[in-house]
Amino acid sequence: MSKQTITRVEKPWGYELIWARTGDYVGKILHINKGHKLSLQYHRVKEETVLVSSGVMNLVIEDERGTLQEVLLKAGEAHHIATGRKHRMVAVEDCDVFEVSTPQLDDVVRLEDGYGRQGTSQA
Repeated sequence: MSKQTITRVEKPWGYELIWARTGDYVGKILHINKGHKLSLQYHRVKEETVLVSSGVMNLVIEDERGTLQEVLLKAGEAHHIATGRKHRMVAVEDCDVFEVSTPQLDDVVRLEDGYGRQGTSQA
């Protein structure tokens, strides 16, 4: 067992702390500032589950019929995001979100982005 280095990555919507990274999984904490939203995106390979640790967010997520739905998530609530599903997180309040995913951090297809990053495939 070894002590892990935590990497802070500044984002236009807040920041993320990568606290676990192996060949099998990645663990992050996303801090999303109130009123900010992540890209509307999907992943070709990556699969993830999110848990709201504090605050409130709307998870915009594509359902089985291809329709975008809003799911309000409060502290203590979690949601799975399957590979290929369009999704976006929107902070109703400042929130901290634990994300556990497969390790493909660069697998991001941005469809819309309020920060000029749409179309990119970068973490």
